Amino acid sequence: MISVTKLLFQTEYFGDTLRYNKLSPGAKHGVASGAGPVVVWNSTKTCNLLCRHCYMNSNANKFSGELTTAEAKHFINDLAEFRVPVLIFSGGEPLIRPDFFELAEYTASRGIRPTISTNGTLITPEVAAHLKKIGVGYVGISLDGLRDVNDKFRGKTGAFEAAMKGIQNCVAVGQRVGLRFTINKHNLAELDNIFDFIEEENINRVCFYHLVYSGRGNQMMDEDVTPEESRKAMDIIIRRTRDFEKRGLPKEILTVDNHCDGVYMYLNALVNKEFEQADKIKALISLNGGNRSGIAFAAVDPQGFVHPDQFTQNHTFGNVRERKFGDIWTDMSQPILAGLKNRKPLLKGRCANCHYLSICNGNFRTRAEAITGDFWESDPACYLTDEEIGLG
Repeated sequence: MISVTKLLFQTEYFGDTLRYNKLSPGAKHGVASGAGPVVVWNSTKTCNLLCRHCYMNSNANKFSGELTTAEAKHFINDLAEFRVPVLIFSGGEPLIRPDFFELAEYTASRGIRPTISTNGTLITPEVAAHLKKIGVGYVGISLDGLRDVNDKFRGKTGAFEAAMKGIQNCVAVGQRVGLRFTINKHNLAELDNIFDFIEEENINRVCFYHLVYSGRGNQMMDEDVTPEESRKAMDIIIRRTRDFEKRGLPKEILTVDNHCDGVYMYLNALVNKEFEQADKIKALISLNGGNRSGIAFAAVDPQGFVHPDQFTQNHTFGNVRERKFGDIWTDMSQPILAGLKNRKPLLKGRCANCHYLSICNGNFRTRAEAITGDFWESDPACYLTDEEIGLG
Protein backbone atom coordinates (compact mmCIF):
# COMPACT_ATOMS: atom_id res chain seq x y z
CA MET A 1 0.00 0.00 0.00
CA ILE A 2 1.39 3.37 -1.07
CA SER A 3 0.19 6.55 0.63
CA VAL A 4 0.26 9.15 -2.11
CA THR A 5 -0.66 11.78 0.47
CA LYS A 6 2.20 10.81 2.75
CA LEU A 7 4.78 10.72 -0.05
CA LEU A 8 3.76 14.10 -1.42
CA PHE A 9 3.05 16.03 1.76
CA GLN A 10 4.38 13.98 4.72
CA THR A 11 0.94 14.12 6.35
CA GLU A 12 0.33 11.46 9.01
CA TYR A 13 -2.62 9.07 9.17
CA PHE A 14 -3.06 5.96 11.30
CA GLY A 15 -1.75 3.45 8.77
CA ASP A 16 1.38 5.48 8.04
CA THR A 17 2.86 4.47 11.39
CA LEU A 18 2.66 0.86 10.20
CA ARG A 19 3.66 1.39 6.56
CA TYR A 20 6.64 3.69 7.15
CA ASN A 21 8.23 2.08 10.17
CA LYS A 22 11.81 0.87 9.93
CA LEU A 23 12.01 -2.85 10.60
CA SER A 24 14.69 -3.71 13.12
CA PRO A 25 17.28 -6.29 12.00
CA GLY A 26 15.71 -9.72 11.89
CA ALA A 27 12.14 -8.49 12.34
CA LYS A 28 10.73 -10.66 9.59
CA HIS A 29 7.28 -11.43 11.01
CA GLY A 30 5.57 -8.08 11.45
CA VAL A 31 5.63 -4.33 11.05
CA ALA A 32 8.21 -3.74 13.75
CA SER A 33 10.33 -5.69 16.20
CA GLY A 34 8.04 -7.73 18.44
CA ALA A 35 4.86 -6.88 16.50
CA GLY A 36 2.71 -9.13 14.39
CA PRO A 37 1.41 -8.41 10.89
CA VAL A 38 -1.78 -6.68 9.87
CA VAL A 39 -4.28 -9.51 9.31
CA VAL A 40 -7.24 -9.60 6.94
CA TRP A 41 -9.82 -12.19 7.94
CA ASN A 42 -12.21 -13.30 5.22
CA SER A 43 -14.80 -14.08 7.87
CA THR A 44 -17.33 -15.52 5.41
CA LYS A 45 -17.46 -16.45 1.74
CA THR A 46 -21.15 -15.53 1.49
CA CYS A 47 -21.99 -12.23 -0.22
CA ASN A 48 -25.13 -10.46 -1.38
CA LEU A 49 -23.36 -9.28 -4.57
CA LEU A 50 -21.53 -11.11 -7.37
CA CYS A 51 -18.53 -8.96 -8.20
CA ARG A 52 -16.73 -9.78 -11.46
CA HIS A 53 -13.25 -9.50 -9.96
CA CYS A 54 -13.88 -11.14 -6.55
CA TYR A 55 -10.74 -12.98 -5.45
CA MET A 56 -12.87 -15.17 -3.11
CA ASN A 57 -15.35 -16.36 -5.76
CA SER A 58 -18.05 -15.27 -3.30
CA ASN A 59 -21.77 -15.62 -3.93
CA ALA A 60 -25.07 -15.76 -2.03
CA ASN A 61 -24.71 -19.42 -1.01
CA LYS A 62 -24.13 -20.50 2.57
CA PHE A 63 -20.80 -22.26 3.03
CA SER A 64 -20.00 -24.91 5.61
CA GLY A 65 -16.93 -25.07 7.82
CA GLU A 66 -16.53 -21.36 8.59
CA LEU A 67 -15.11 -20.45 11.99
CA THR A 68 -17.74 -20.41 14.74
CA THR A 69 -18.07 -17.50 17.15
CA ALA A 70 -16.10 -19.39 19.81
CA GLU A 71 -13.39 -20.39 17.35
CA ALA A 72 -13.18 -16.82 16.06
CA LYS A 73 -12.69 -15.46 19.59
CA HIS A 74 -9.95 -18.01 20.21
CA PHE A 75 -8.31 -16.89 16.95
CA ILE A 76 -8.59 -13.22 18.00
CA ASN A 77 -6.97 -14.08 21.34
CA ASP A 78 -4.06 -15.61 19.45
CA LEU A 79 -3.72 -12.46 17.34
CA ALA A 80 -3.63 -10.32 20.48
CA GLU A 81 -0.93 -12.57 21.97
CA PHE A 82 1.10 -12.13 18.77
CA ARG A 83 0.63 -8.34 18.99
CA VAL A 84 -1.29 -7.97 15.72
CA PRO A 85 -2.13 -4.24 15.43
CA VAL A 86 -5.10 -4.39 13.00
CA LEU A 87 -7.70 -7.00 12.08
CA ILE A 88 -9.56 -6.30 8.82
CA PHE A 89 -12.94 -8.04 8.68
CA SER A 90 -13.55 -8.93 5.04
CA GLY A 91 -15.56 -11.46 3.08
CA GLY A 92 -17.59 -12.18 1.12
CA GLU A 93 -19.63 -9.58 2.94
CA PRO A 94 -18.62 -9.54 6.62
CA LEU A 95 -21.82 -7.83 7.76
CA ILE A 96 -23.72 -10.98 6.73
CA ARG A 97 -22.19 -12.81 9.71
CA PRO A 98 -24.74 -12.53 12.54
CA ASP A 99 -21.93 -12.34 15.10
CA PHE A 100 -19.98 -9.58 13.31
CA PHE A 101 -20.60 -6.88 15.92
CA GLU A 102 -19.84 -9.24 18.78
CA LEU A 103 -16.52 -10.23 17.18
CA ALA A 104 -15.54 -6.69 16.17
CA GLU A 105 -16.22 -5.42 19.69
CA TYR A 106 -14.27 -8.34 21.13
CA THR A 107 -11.35 -7.49 18.81
CA ALA A 108 -11.28 -3.93 20.13
CA SER A 109 -11.42 -5.19 23.72
CA ARG A 110 -8.26 -7.23 23.07
CA GLY A 111 -6.33 -4.14 21.96
CA ILE A 112 -6.54 -4.80 18.21
CA ARG A 113 -7.95 -2.14 15.89
CA PRO A 114 -10.97 -3.59 14.05
CA THR A 115 -11.64 -2.35 10.52
CA ILE A 116 -14.05 -3.61 7.90
CA SER A 117 -13.92 -4.11 4.13
CA THR A 118 -17.50 -4.16 2.87
CA ASN A 119 -19.64 -3.49 -0.18
CA GLY A 120 -21.57 -0.98 1.95
CA THR A 121 -25.02 -2.08 0.86
CA LEU A 122 -26.03 -3.31 4.33
CA ILE A 123 -24.95 -0.21 6.27
CA THR A 124 -28.18 1.30 7.52
CA PRO A 125 -28.16 4.33 9.87
CA GLU A 126 -28.40 1.88 12.79
CA VAL A 127 -25.49 -0.23 11.51
CA ALA A 128 -23.34 2.88 10.99
CA ALA A 129 -24.06 4.06 14.54
CA HIS A 130 -23.22 0.62 15.91
CA LEU A 131 -19.92 0.52 14.00
CA LYS A 132 -19.01 3.87 15.50
CA LYS A 133 -20.09 2.83 19.00
CA ILE A 134 -17.99 -0.32 19.22
CA GLY A 135 -14.86 1.40 17.95
CA VAL A 136 -14.45 0.23 14.35
CA GLY A 137 -11.46 2.26 13.19
CA TYR A 138 -12.28 2.41 9.52
CA VAL A 139 -14.95 1.29 7.05
CA GLY A 140 -13.71 0.62 3.51
CA ILE A 141 -16.53 0.48 0.97
CA SER A 142 -15.92 -0.98 -2.47
CA LEU A 143 -17.03 1.02 -5.51
CA ASP A 144 -15.66 0.43 -8.99
CA GLY A 145 -17.24 3.40 -10.69
CA LEU A 146 -20.34 5.53 -10.51
CA ARG A 147 -23.82 4.07 -10.92
CA ASP A 148 -24.07 1.85 -14.03
CA VAL A 149 -20.33 1.13 -14.17
CA ASN A 150 -20.29 -0.01 -10.55
CA ASP A 151 -23.51 -2.03 -10.83
CA LYS A 152 -22.15 -3.91 -13.84
CA PHE A 153 -19.07 -4.95 -11.87
CA ARG A 154 -21.03 -5.72 -8.71
CA GLY A 155 -23.54 -7.90 -10.52
CA LYS A 156 -26.60 -6.18 -9.11
CA THR A 157 -28.69 -3.23 -10.23
CA GLY A 158 -28.96 -0.69 -7.43
CA ALA A 159 -25.67 -1.69 -5.77
CA PHE A 160 -24.27 1.81 -6.25
CA GLU A 161 -27.24 3.55 -4.65
CA ALA A 162 -27.22 1.14 -1.71
CA ALA A 163 -23.48 1.60 -1.18
CA MET A 164 -23.85 5.37 -1.45
CA LYS A 165 -26.47 5.32 1.32
CA GLY A 166 -24.06 3.26 3.41
CA ILE A 167 -21.34 5.86 2.88
CA GLN A 168 -23.68 8.70 3.78
CA ASN A 169 -24.83 6.87 6.90
CA CYS A 170 -21.21 6.52 8.05
CA VAL A 171 -20.44 10.17 7.35
CA ALA A 172 -23.57 11.25 9.26
CA VAL A 173 -22.39 9.61 12.51
CA GLY A 174 -18.72 10.56 12.13
CA GLN A 175 -17.57 7.04 11.32
CA ARG A 176 -14.32 7.14 9.33
CA VAL A 177 -15.12 5.80 5.88
CA GLY A 178 -13.41 5.53 2.52
CA LEU A 179 -13.68 4.01 -0.95
CA ARG A 180 -11.94 0.98 -2.45
CA PHE A 181 -11.67 1.25 -6.25
CA THR A 182 -10.09 -1.42 -8.47
CA ILE A 183 -8.61 0.10 -11.64
CA ASN A 184 -9.31 -1.69 -14.93
CA LYS A 185 -9.99 -0.86 -18.60
CA HIS A 186 -13.69 -0.28 -18.02
CA ASN A 187 -13.41 2.32 -15.26
CA LEU A 188 -10.15 4.14 -16.00
CA ALA A 189 -12.21 7.05 -17.34
CA GLU A 190 -14.00 7.24 -13.96
CA LEU A 191 -10.94 8.29 -11.96
CA ASP A 192 -11.55 12.03 -12.13
CA ASN A 193 -15.23 11.42 -11.34
CA ILE A 194 -14.27 9.45 -8.24
CA PHE A 195 -12.24 12.39 -6.94
CA ASP A 196 -15.21 14.68 -7.56
CA PHE A 197 -17.45 12.17 -5.79
CA ILE A 198 -15.40 11.91 -2.59
CA GLU A 199 -15.28 15.70 -2.36
CA GLU A 200 -19.04 16.04 -2.86
CA GLU A 201 -19.84 13.30 -0.34
CA ASN A 202 -17.28 14.42 2.28
CA ILE A 203 -15.42 11.10 2.13
CA ASN A 204 -11.97 11.36 3.64
CA ARG A 205 -10.13 8.35 2.16
CA VAL A 206 -9.84 6.42 -1.10
CA CYS A 207 -7.71 3.40 -1.99
CA PHE A 208 -7.05 2.75 -5.68
CA TYR A 209 -6.34 -0.96 -6.14
CA HIS A 210 -4.44 -2.47 -9.04
CA LEU A 211 -6.16 -5.60 -10.36
CA VAL A 212 -4.86 -8.90 -8.98
CA TYR A 213 -5.44 -12.05 -11.02
CA SER A 214 -7.07 -14.21 -8.36
CA GLY A 215 -10.47 -15.90 -8.04
CA ARG A 216 -12.86 -14.40 -10.58
CA GLY A 217 -10.18 -11.75 -11.18
CA ASN A 218 -8.36 -14.42 -13.20
CA GLN A 219 -11.00 -13.96 -15.87
CA MET A 220 -10.17 -10.26 -16.17
CA MET A 221 -6.51 -10.49 -17.16
CA ASP A 222 -7.28 -9.17 -20.63
CA GLU A 223 -9.29 -6.32 -19.09
CA ASP A 224 -6.42 -5.01 -16.98
CA VAL A 225 -4.90 -1.66 -17.90
CA THR A 226 -1.78 -1.42 -20.05
CA PRO A 227 1.49 -0.01 -18.68
CA GLU A 228 0.71 3.29 -20.41
CA GLU A 229 -2.76 3.36 -18.83
CA SER A 230 -1.26 2.61 -15.40
CA ARG A 231 0.99 5.64 -15.78
CA LYS A 232 -1.98 7.74 -16.89
CA ALA A 233 -3.93 6.60 -13.82
CA MET A 234 -1.05 7.54 -11.52
CA ASP A 235 -0.75 10.95 -13.19
CA ILE A 236 -4.44 11.61 -12.50
CA ILE A 237 -4.14 10.40 -8.89
CA ILE A 238 -1.09 12.59 -8.23
CA ARG A 239 -2.67 15.64 -9.89
CA ARG A 240 -5.92 15.36 -7.98
CA THR A 241 -4.17 14.66 -4.67
CA ARG A 242 -2.12 17.81 -5.14
CA ASP A 243 -5.30 19.72 -5.92
CA PHE A 244 -6.96 18.58 -2.67
CA GLU A 245 -3.91 19.68 -0.69
CA LYS A 246 -3.74 23.04 -2.47
CA ARG A 247 -7.38 23.73 -1.59
CA GLY A 248 -6.99 22.62 2.02
CA LEU A 249 -9.13 19.48 1.74
CA PRO A 250 -7.82 16.73 4.07
CA LYS A 251 -8.09 13.53 2.04
CA GLU A 252 -6.00 10.38 2.42
CA ILE A 253 -5.22 8.97 -1.04
CA LEU A 254 -3.58 5.56 -1.42
CA THR A 255 -2.75 3.01 -4.09
CA VAL A 256 -2.66 -0.70 -3.38
CA ASP A 257 -1.07 -3.87 -4.81
CA ASN A 258 1.56 -2.29 -7.05
CA HIS A 259 4.67 -0.99 -5.34
CA CYS A 260 6.18 0.45 -8.50
CA ASP A 261 3.73 3.32 -7.84
CA GLY A 262 6.14 4.65 -5.22
CA VAL A 263 9.10 4.38 -7.58
CA TYR A 264 7.06 6.11 -10.30
CA MET A 265 6.35 9.01 -7.94
CA TYR A 266 10.05 9.24 -7.08
CA LEU A 267 11.10 9.25 -10.74
CA ASN A 268 8.36 11.75 -11.57
CA ALA A 269 9.74 14.13 -8.94
CA LEU A 270 13.23 13.80 -10.43
CA VAL A 271 11.97 14.51 -13.95
CA ASN A 272 10.23 17.64 -12.64
CA LYS A 273 13.47 18.66 -10.87
CA GLU A 274 11.74 18.49 -7.47
CA PHE A 275 14.88 17.09 -5.89
CA GLU A 276 13.96 17.73 -2.26
CA GLN A 277 10.58 16.07 -2.85
CA ALA A 278 12.30 13.14 -4.57
CA ASP A 279 14.61 12.63 -1.59
CA LYS A 280 11.67 12.56 0.81
CA ILE A 281 9.74 10.08 -1.35
CA LYS A 282 12.73 7.78 -1.68
CA ALA A 283 13.36 7.85 2.06
CA LEU A 284 9.77 6.87 2.82
CA ILE A 285 9.45 4.09 0.26
CA SER A 286 12.82 2.75 1.40
CA LEU A 287 11.46 2.58 4.96
CA ASN A 288 8.39 0.74 3.69
CA GLY A 289 10.42 -1.78 1.75
CA GLY A 290 7.78 -2.63 -0.85
CA ASN A 291 5.46 -5.62 -0.90
CA ARG A 292 5.20 -7.22 2.54
CA SER A 293 2.89 -10.16 1.94
CA GLY A 294 4.13 -12.89 4.26
CA ILE A 295 5.99 -10.31 6.36
CA ALA A 296 3.80 -7.48 7.67
CA PHE A 297 0.56 -8.65 6.06
CA ALA A 298 -1.32 -11.93 6.42
CA ALA A 299 -4.71 -13.40 5.55
CA VAL A 300 -6.94 -15.99 7.17
CA ASP A 301 -9.80 -17.50 5.19
CA PRO A 302 -13.31 -18.40 6.42
CA GLN A 303 -12.22 -21.91 7.41
CA GLY A 304 -9.18 -20.71 9.34
CA PHE A 305 -6.40 -21.39 6.84
CA VAL A 306 -3.50 -18.90 6.87
CA HIS A 307 -2.21 -17.34 3.64
CA PRO A 308 0.41 -14.67 2.78
CA ASP A 309 -2.36 -12.26 1.71
CA GLN A 310 -6.01 -12.44 0.72
CA PHE A 311 -5.26 -12.88 -2.99
CA THR A 312 -2.82 -15.79 -2.56
CA GLN A 313 -5.17 -18.42 -1.22
CA ASN A 314 -3.62 -21.24 -3.24
CA HIS A 315 -0.69 -21.21 -0.77
CA THR A 316 -1.60 -22.29 2.75
CA PHE A 317 0.63 -22.42 5.83
CA GLY A 318 -1.62 -23.95 8.48
CA ASN A 319 -4.96 -23.60 10.21
CA VAL A 320 -5.75 -21.51 13.29
CA ARG A 321 -8.06 -24.26 14.54
CA GLU A 322 -5.01 -26.47 14.95
CA ARG A 323 -2.15 -24.10 15.82
CA LYS A 324 -1.76 -20.58 17.13
CA PHE A 325 -1.52 -17.96 14.42
CA GLY A 326 1.89 -16.80 15.72
CA ASP A 327 3.29 -20.35 15.56
CA ILE A 328 2.09 -20.72 11.97
CA TRP A 329 3.45 -17.30 10.95
CA THR A 330 6.93 -18.01 12.30
CA ASP A 331 7.22 -21.56 10.93
CA MET A 332 10.11 -21.37 8.49
CA SER A 333 9.62 -24.96 7.36
CA GLN A 334 7.06 -23.56 4.93
CA PRO A 335 9.11 -22.75 1.77
CA ILE A 336 6.77 -20.07 0.37
CA LEU A 337 6.43 -18.30 3.72
CA ALA A 338 10.18 -18.48 4.36
CA GLY A 339 10.84 -17.32 0.81
CA LEU A 340 8.55 -14.31 1.12
CA LYS A 341 10.38 -13.13 4.21
CA ASN A 342 13.67 -13.18 2.29
CA ARG A 343 12.58 -13.22 -1.36
CA LYS A 344 15.24 -11.20 -3.14
CA PRO A 345 17.55 -14.18 -3.92
CA LEU A 346 14.55 -16.11 -5.30
CA LEU A 347 13.16 -13.51 -7.69
CA LYS A 348 13.64 -13.88 -11.44
CA GLY A 349 13.54 -11.80 -14.62
CA ARG A 350 13.15 -8.02 -14.47
CA CYS A 351 12.40 -8.09 -10.74
CA ALA A 352 15.68 -9.84 -9.93
CA ASN A 353 17.76 -7.21 -11.74
CA CYS A 354 15.71 -4.10 -10.97
CA HIS A 355 17.58 -1.13 -9.53
CA TYR A 356 14.66 -0.55 -7.13
CA LEU A 357 14.27 -4.11 -5.84
CA SER A 358 15.02 -3.06 -2.26
CA ILE A 359 12.18 -0.52 -2.49
CA CYS A 360 9.58 -2.62 -4.33
CA ASN A 361 10.52 -6.10 -3.02
CA GLY A 362 9.39 -7.82 -6.19
CA ASN A 363 5.87 -6.42 -6.17
CA PHE A 364 2.95 -8.92 -6.19
CA ARG A 365 3.75 -12.63 -6.48
CA THR A 366 0.16 -13.72 -7.21
CA ARG A 367 0.11 -11.93 -10.57
CA ALA A 368 3.48 -13.41 -11.51
CA GLU A 369 2.27 -16.93 -10.75
CA ALA A 370 -1.05 -16.40 -12.52
CA ILE A 371 0.69 -15.38 -15.77
CA THR A 372 3.82 -17.56 -15.75
CA GLY A 373 3.07 -20.42 -13.36
CA ASP A 374 6.21 -19.45 -11.41
CA PHE A 375 5.69 -17.79 -8.03
CA TRP A 376 9.07 -16.04 -8.19
CA GLU A 377 8.90 -14.68 -11.75
CA SER A 378 8.51 -10.96 -12.53
CA ASP A 379 5.24 -9.20 -11.80
CA PRO A 380 3.63 -8.46 -15.20
CA ALA A 381 1.90 -5.35 -13.80
CA CYS A 382 5.16 -3.45 -13.38
CA TYR A 383 4.72 -0.52 -15.76
CA LEU A 384 8.21 0.98 -15.38
CA THR A 385 10.42 0.80 -18.46
CA ASP A 386 13.68 -1.13 -18.65
CA GLU A 387 15.52 2.18 -18.79
CA GLU A 388 13.78 3.43 -15.64
CA ILE A 389 14.72 0.36 -13.60
CA GLY A 390 18.32 0.28 -14.81
CA LEU A 391 18.10 -2.49 -17.43
CA GLY A 392 18.29 -0.32 -20.53
